[in-house]
Amino acid sequence: MTYGELKELAAENDIEVKELPLVSSDGRIRGRKIAIRHDIETNAEKACVLAEELGHYYTSIGNILDTSTQVASKQELRARRFAHNLLIDYDQLYKAKLSGCTSSYEIAEYLGVAESFLNEALENLKMIYGLSFCAGKYRIDLLDTFDITLLDSTE
Repeated sequence: MTYGELKELAAENDIEVKELPLVSSDGRIRGRKIAIRHDIETNAEKACVLAEELGHYYTSIGNILDTSTQVASKQELRARRFAHNLLIDYDQLYKAKLSGCTSSYEIAEYLGVAESFLNEALENLKMIYGLSFCAGKYRIDLLDTFDITLLDSTE
């Protein structure tokens, strides 16, 4: 999803999104209002921040600004995973590969996300599933580099 599509999704759910001169973070949510730091350079980066703030809206409870607590840390991770799942799916990753993308920069560019966000999502998958796993109709390999292949429909 693009930044614009995410803003539309938020609006459909009566969540107001504004770009503001935030100092201490890239994004902040309070109730049904999300603030995104106004000087984030690219829409891809803004999309990643907005997706995470939407993740907080749907998965977090209370004030979690102090991430040194275990509860806040878990809620932060849950919101990040929500954002990863919202912006990156296996079909898109496979299409990126078919389009000739080989580096994480090229894949991130194809998906419209920040490269660091993509790398974090892949590390998260590695932590959950290991270096190689099957998901739906795809085999995902996260050894030294990322690879995705379509499973044979006869398997």
